[in-house]
Amino acid sequence: MGVQPRASGRATIVDVARAAGVSRQTVSNALNAPERVAPGTLERVRAEIHRLHFTPNVTAQQLRRRRASAYGFAVNPTGSARMGHILDEFLVELTIAAPGHRSHLVTFAPDPGDVLESHKRLLSSGLVDGFVLADTRHGDPRPHWLLEQGVPFVSFGRIWDSPHLEQWVDVDGRAGMHAAVCHLAGSGYARVAFLGWPGGSAVGDDRRRGWLEGLEDCGLQGADLHATSPQAIDRATAAADRLIEQLGDDGAVLCASDLLALGVVRAINRRGLEPGRDVGVVGFDDTDVAEALQVSSVRQPLREAARSAWRLLHATGTDGIRPALLTPTLTVRGSSVRTPLAASGTELPDPSNAHSHPAHTEKDTP
Repeated sequence: MGVQPRASGRATIVDVARAAGVSRQTVSNALNAPERVAPGTLERVRAEIHRLHFTPNVTAQQLRRRRASAYGFAVNPTGSARMGHILDEFLVELTIAAPGHRSHLVTFAPDPGDVLESHKRLLSSGLVDGFVLADTRHGDPRPHWLLEQGVPFVSFGRIWDSPHLEQWVDVDGRAGMHAAVCHLAGSGYARVAFLGWPGGSAVGDDRRRGWLEGLEDCGLQGADLHATSPQAIDRATAAADRLIEQLGDDGAVLCASDLLALGVVRAINRRGLEPGRDVGVVGFDDTDVAEALQVSSVRQPLREAARSAWRLLHATGTDGIRPALLTPTLTVRGSSVRTPLAASGTELPDPSNAHSHPAHTEKDTP
């Protein structure tokens, strides 16, 4: 039986999407850019709009008529400490790729106390057609609010509270960590500890799962060796020092970020030891800090992520909307090899036949 009109209150874009059997983005396209929707799908969506007496959001309609060809990007949207400069790099790649989609970006800094208010003001100004979200996490109010308003968006990072939503591109941190563990095993480390973030970080939890799976698949010890630290160098150093005390010989530490890896390097140096030779270290994000300190690190394919984000944002019809889960690579440096000659500085792909994940994968094309 089809979706019925609500007994009280007006129908929402969610009701229309469910009744027509399409995504919310497709309903938004049917209202604001019907040329993007296949004729049969467009007819079905319009029929449900009429049947449910759906009234589109007035602000969103005005926005679509103006067609700014611009998309908002919130700088540090949660107001919390940023994870290195990975979002800066992603923003650069987005900006470079924007002209190829006849678009441009409008950056803004929202109020940490009310993240949505800045999005509302920017929409009302007519400066943007939609948003590119980043730094998504549990409890993020932005995706569902934008869906309810019928505003186009794409997220760099999975929409963790709603895994069925498809407007995202992300990097498979789980696979990246798995590759790093297998690399450490091949380099001769018998125990691999994990230094991650405090609980509640969906990204951190995903990377931790990759570490555990890597230990199991590569036959390594260390599942009981883990610690957490926020993105603060002194606290990361203290946490790393405790881990190194437990590791003993032939041990390594896999980190959820390069900043945490820097804390491990500091703790190693303070003991008069040497990264790589005495204790292995691998970070995540392959930032300038990792390169300067010769720390091995998992590298995110940010150029591919930016291109995929633009394609998803401008997708036509339901067939074009697919989440993109991209595979990172491992940049090997001296911090994760037992002898200096073994450090190649090359990027290694994720091991074949590693745990696959049931997400649609969009391959990057120029």
